Amino acid sequence: MAEKLVLNKHQGQKITSFCRDCHRETKHEIVNEAILSGTEYSSGGYSTYWSTEHQIIRCLGCETFSFRKVAGTEHDFVQVGEDEYEYQPIVNVYPNPREGRQPLADVGLLPDKIQRIYEETLQSLNDTQPVLCGIGTRAIIETVCKDKNATGGDLYSKINSLVGLGVLTQDGADILHKLRTLGNDAAHEVKPHSLQELGLAFDVVDHLLLGVFILPEHAKKTFK
Repeated sequence: MAEKLVLNKHQGQKITSFCRDCHRETKHEIVNEAILSGTEYSSGGYSTYWSTEHQIIRCLGCETFSFRKVAGTEHDFVQVGEDEYEYQPIVNVYPNPREGRQPLADVGLLPDKIQRIYEETLQSLNDTQPVLCGIGTRAIIETVCKDKNATGGDLYSKINSLVGLGVLTQDGADILHKLRTLGNDAAHEVKPHSLQELGLAFDVVDHLLLGVFILPEHAKKTFK
């Protein structure tokens, strides 16, 4: 297997990445880069092209430096439209900008089962265990559906039934379907998603639990 090294192909390019100091996604500049690529051959004669980009990036807001790794193969293209495909490699940033993420305030107001899987999934995110975090994200959604007596033979149908029950808006259901797919990849394909993807997924989970469980409990106590 021959490897090819290319330096600074994307130097100066602007990208979006989560900044650990700004605590949000910001524009970054690629300061330095080394790209390794090559082709692996299996015993059956099949070949797979791969590449790994190693980048030093700088936040254009606070000027914090980070290390970014982008790794993928020719199989990491996902269909996003008719005859339209998008390259979706695994992207990780070091130090982990999501490390030390805190749980929702008043997490104790969640039903016991949901609180437990939520805290375990958050721990897997903070410990940089992407496959377990993806599986846990799906498990949270499944447990919410069960708690709200959602109907349907599969998770897809149960999420849609939450709209009819008034638990979710259609926009909220569409977002949960994306998280369901993420969880499927983790559970069935053992596919690790990037920390950026999982962090965004957890933002959605936090909003879901806040709107479905925590805020209604506060409302009951406040507006008696």
